[in-house]
Amino acid sequence: MKTDSTLVILDVHNPYELEGPLSHFAGTVNIPVQDLEKRVGELDKFKNNNIVVICRTGNRSTLGTKILRDHGFKAKNVLGGMTEFREEENK
Repeated sequence: MKTDSTLVILDVHNPYELEGPLSHFAGTVNIPVQDLEKRVGELDKFKNNNIVVICRTGNRSTLGTKILRDHGFKAKNVLGGMTEFREEENK
């Protein structure tokens, strides 16, 4: 995030999950994983960007990453999701 100013963060949480202790990053794109297949066209403007996909623990983002790659995006899963990220951040 610090070295790639064009990096896109795709949060595949459900909207109601964006509040609370794990929260989300400002400026992320939120498309719930269950809607991603039908809404993937919304991301076409980011086709040449690196995209990281995140959720709470990394399970849904694994599926989201696969969907994006199947559609030709450069996507990577954030292993451990927001749970692990926040743990590392608080060390």
